Order: sequence, then C-alpha cells, then structure tokens
Amino acid sequence: MQELINRAKELLAGGTVARVLGWKAGDLPYNPEPAYFETEESLKDFVYNGFCGANLSKYMIEASKLEGKTLVCLKPCDTYSFNQLIKEHRVDREKAYIIGVGCKGKLDIEKIRKQGIKGIESVSGAEITDEAETLTIQTIYGEKTCAYKDAMLERCHVCKGKEHKIYDELMGESKETKDADRFAEVEKIEAMSPEEKFAFFQNELSKCIRCNACRNVCPACSCRKCVFDSNKFDSAQKANVDSFEEKMFHIIRAFHVAGRCTDCGECSRVCPQGIPLHLFNRKFIKDIDEFYGEYQAGEDTTSKGPLTNFTFEDVEPGIVAERG
Repeated sequence: MQELINRAKELLAGGTVARVLGWKAGDLPYNPEPAYFETEESLKDFVYNGFCGANLSKYMIEASKLEGKTLVCLKPCDTYSFNQLIKEHRVDREKAYIIGVGCKGKLDIEKIRKQGIKGIESVSGAEITDEAETLTIQTIYGEKTCAYKDAMLERCHVCKGKEHKIYDELMGESKETKDADRFAEVEKIEAMSPEEKFAFFQNELSKCIRCNACRNVCPACSCRKCVFDSNKFDSAQKANVDSFEEKMFHIIRAFHVAGRCTDCGECSRVCPQGIPLHLFNRKFIKDIDEFYGEYQAGEDTTSKGPLTNFTFEDVEPGIVAERG
C-alpha cells in the first residue's frame, strides 16, 4: 500500500495526474470507501487492503469530465468494467492513468459475522502483502480466527482471472482464488420446478427496500436519466403497490444490462438486504454463452456484444420459447 501511495504522490507532484481515485479508511477498519485525493497530504487517508472490494470503474464516468488525468486503481476484475465503459463511450481513456493493483481476493465482513464472530473491532491478515491464510479478528469478546478463503466475496470464488485487461502500469502481485464453478448456483435454480423458482425469487426479492444501491453502483447502469427516476411511470416510486412491482425493478434492470454485465458482483456486494442479485445477470450470461457462443463483456474495447451484433448463426427465437 505504501508503494502505491508513493507512486501516487510522484504522479501528482509531477503533474501527470490531477487527482487520485482510490479508497479511504471508513468509520470502521473493515469498510473503506471510494474517494478522490487531490493533494499529496490527503493521501495519508488512502488505504488498500482486502476489504477494498469497491469497483472504481463507474466513478471514472464523472472523472472523465474533469480537467486533467485521474489516476485510478483497478483490480483485475475492475478492468473488464472499465473496458466496457470505453466501448460504450462513457469514459475517456485519455483522461485515465490506470494502475493495475494486485488482488488476492476481497473480503466480506458479513461472511465473517455468519461464522458467529460478533463485536468485531479490528481484522489483521487482510493486507495485500500479507501471505497469511488466516484472518485474526479482534472482538470485544476476545481474539477469533477464520480462514481467509471462507471470508471472501462470492465473486472471488468464481474469479474471471488475475490478468489486468487494461493498465498503464502494474503494482503488486495477485493470487488465484477461483475454487468454484461460476454457473453452479444458476444451474441449481434451473433445476427447480417453475413453482420452486417463483418461490425462491419471491422470497429473495420481498426483502428489497428499493434503496437503488444496486443500480447506483453498477458500471453497466450508466444512463444519464434512468427509467426508474422518471416520474412519468410508477417505476419511480419507492414503495411497492403490489408484489409484481417488487420484482419488476430487478427484472427490468437485469434485461437492461444483459450482454453488457461483466459479472463484477457489485450489485450483490452493496445490497443491504443480502439479496443475491448477481444471479439474474449470471443467468443471462449463461444463456448468451449457450445461444451465441462464449462471450465475456469487457474483455476488450472493440468487439460487438452478442445482443447488438446480428449474424446468420444467431439462435432462432423459437429455440428460446421452447425452453420456456
């Protein structure tokens, strides 16, 4: 982390960049948050550790409108989102100086709590340079431990890879974290009966409080005016009139990002209700792979997405209808 801060100071002092987009310490040691740093002095609050799960790509939409370059720290998975935003002309590559930072998997404080560890005061072993396989957690009840991999975000277990797809320079090493099948959870739901599927999503989506956190954090949700903010439709309201509206928000949002979602998992990470929202998007990704050939959004900045590129080999609509 100190090496990263020193490099940021060099680039700021030399005028290469006008600001730094990274993470700053939050109120608690396990909740760092995205932040801009415009002076060398302000970088004293800069942090980068296992809890820095936030994807900074979307913040570059506004940063691209500012004078001068912005130094942005991107983890390997974040670079897919950045590429996709370039492809959609939402960020300006010339306004970004990208430092690809190493990643050994990002942590989820809720997974630690689910292991019965409460009253957390601090967590050690989350530093990027730390090779520890175990987290040591200081609580008001004494010291506890848990395996690093058992505290990782779901998306890290199905990691797309530790290769940065776009960068100006790399800093820090990454560690392979994939130990699960990306589509295993989707296949479990596909195996359910229609009634079971409905009950599953009814149960999950009934928790939604329409806080819009998923939409606000999603790199693929970058419209200047969102349909859900329009007062011409009932979709703008926060309260659900009926159970259909409860589901409508998430179903429409999933359709809007189909073919563009990089599966960054930010929607599920920020959901205060713990709804596995990424499952909607991952179902679309799985179907796109099956119908149009394997495709990973954001892998490059030039290829056309399967839903915006017509070929004679495209699946016929009837095939989809037959599957139900």
